[in-house]
Amino acid sequence: MSIQHKITCKACFAYGEKDVRVEQRELEYSDSDILVKVDCGGICGSDIHYYQHGRAGMSVLKHPMVVGHEFVGVIEKAPADSGFHAGQRVAVNPSQPCNHCAFCLEGKQNLCKTMRFMGSAQFNPHINGGFSEYVVATKTQCFAYSKVSPKVMAFAEPTAVAIHAVNVAGTLVGKKVLVIGAGPIGCLIMAAARSSGAAEIVASDVSARCLELAAEMGANAIFNPMEKGSADRYQVNSGYFDVVFEASGSPAAIQSTVAFTRPSGTIVQVGMGAASVEYPVMPMLVKEITWVGSFRFINEFATAVSWLEDGRINPLPLLSAEYAPESIEEALIAAADKTRSSKVQITF
Repeated sequence: MSIQHKITCKACFAYGEKDVRVEQRELEYSDSDILVKVDCGGICGSDIHYYQHGRAGMSVLKHPMVVGHEFVGVIEKAPADSGFHAGQRVAVNPSQPCNHCAFCLEGKQNLCKTMRFMGSAQFNPHINGGFSEYVVATKTQCFAYSKVSPKVMAFAEPTAVAIHAVNVAGTLVGKKVLVIGAGPIGCLIMAAARSSGAAEIVASDVSARCLELAAEMGANAIFNPMEKGSADRYQVNSGYFDVVFEASGSPAAIQSTVAFTRPSGTIVQVGMGAASVEYPVMPMLVKEITWVGSFRFINEFATAVSWLEDGRINPLPLLSAEYAPESIEEALIAAADKTRSSKVQITF
């Protein structure tokens, strides 16, 4: 039987709406666990929702929870047979699927109904996240890296989301691609699409700042759909694009995807902003468009680590600011302000 150990460390807890606190926590781990000292982590939209509303979608805070699921660190302790050692830098995959349900056995672990996703209040008790001085992980969650800075590798999780979306779309070699919504995920989709052979990448957003970032992250052209006539050339002749990624979640944006997509093209829905929308079903049907959802990632986390490590994707244009954990509330407020922030990180 494994011996249990305890360590006391500070962590960022969400208590409820507009209530986040930095407190000491007692973390338990066994000899079979990997103990990771956290370097830094990125704030995601779900972290912002837990702060703003006390919930993220249907996941409602019922007790204090450590937030954050985009993080990296250094191994403090690891079992001798784990393949890891103290001092090794690792990106931590926040996904913990059951690996025995039908979806897991089909290789679709992202659809696991009992997924224990770090920093999520889906289940009670909640699954604590990575905004903590130390976290406990399994060897299957840890991916070693050495060539880039922690603030680069902290983008591994959202980069995995982007690569999964690209994989869902199918081959992009030689394809004309539109990405609607140039936030962090949208911009990382552009970078992943370029790395996957897309011939032309166009970005759409209502924010001038986001469009500037899109140009840095791989877009060949940009447009603001609120500017009259800016989208016209992409909607003539039954649609211009082979593949459209909708990464904003805006109802108006979702409705617009069909007009941009050529007959027999593909729309990948990534944005989660709207629970339901009015959708142009008849034009979609007549054009035989494939409309498919993309949720989290599967084995793309390993690919994301590799692509960040070898410089295939450079996410640093998206990094807007870094904060100490004691400033978690200020950081969450800054991350929610899309007029000045793309990705905000907490540095331990």
